[in-house]
Amino acid sequence: MTTSAEKIHYLELLPHEFRARLAACPVGYLPLGTLEWHGEHAALGTDAWIPAGLFERAACSFGGIVFPPLFVGPDRIRREEDGRLLQGMEYAESTVPPHQLDGACYWVPEAVFLLLCENIVAQAARTGFKVLVADGHGPSRRAWGQHATAWEAQYGIRLVSIARDIPQGWRSQMDHAAKNETSLMLALRPELVDLGQLPEDRTIYPQGVGGEDPRDSSAAYGEACLAACLDLLREHLMP
Repeated sequence: MTTSAEKIHYLELLPHEFRARLAACPVGYLPLGTLEWHGEHAALGTDAWIPAGLFERAACSFGGIVFPPLFVGPDRIRREEDGRLLQGMEYAESTVPPHQLDGACYWVPEAVFLLLCENIVAQAARTGFKVLVADGHGPSRRAWGQHATAWEAQYGIRLVSIARDIPQGWRSQMDHAAKNETSLMLALRPELVDLGQLPEDRTIYPQGVGGEDPRDSSAAYGEACLAACLDLLREHLMP
C-alpha cells in the first residue's frame, strides 16, 4: 500500500518502529471507508482507497501513522412498499428505477458506527496519539464531525473533522463516483478505474452516480484536488 520506502501504515510497523514514529509525530489518520457501488467504472472500495491514499501522502509529508481503513459506515435508508430496504444512492435521482446496487455490503446503523469510532478514539488516546484525523465516506464524515467535540473533551485527544474544521476548500470525496471521486482514484489507484464501462452516449447518465459527469475525470484533476487537501491539512497539523 505504501507508495514510498517509508513505513507509515500501522499494520506494517514493528513495535520499535511504531514507538519511534509516534514519538516523532503523534498524529493518526483514520480512513472512513465502506463497500458500496461507485458506478460501473470504479472499485467498490473507492471510499476507503481515496482517504487511505490521501493520508499516505500526508503521513509521508507531515509525519504520523495511517490506521487501517474502516470498511463499515452508515447511510440513509428507505424501506420500499414491497419490503426491500434501499441504502444511500440506491434511491438517488440517478438510480432509475430505485433498486439495490451491486456490491453494497458494509452498511451499519449510525449508532454502531459511532460506538466503533468512539472506541477507536479512546484507544488512540490510550496508545499515545495526540491528534486523530478522520475522513472518507460522506455519511461517516458527517457523523464523525457531529461527535468530534464531545469525544475530544472526554478522551483528551485533538480530532480533525473535515465537516467541522475545514468547511471551505476541501476537495476530496465531494461527490459520489462522479468527476471528483473518479479523478482522485485515477490519481491514486488508476488500475481500479475503467471509464470504458460507462456509456459512450453522453445523454445517458451513469446509474447511481451523483455529481459532475465522471467521463470528464482525469488524473491531473485528481492530483490538483489532493494538493489542495494536503495544503489544508498542513495548516491544521503544522501551524
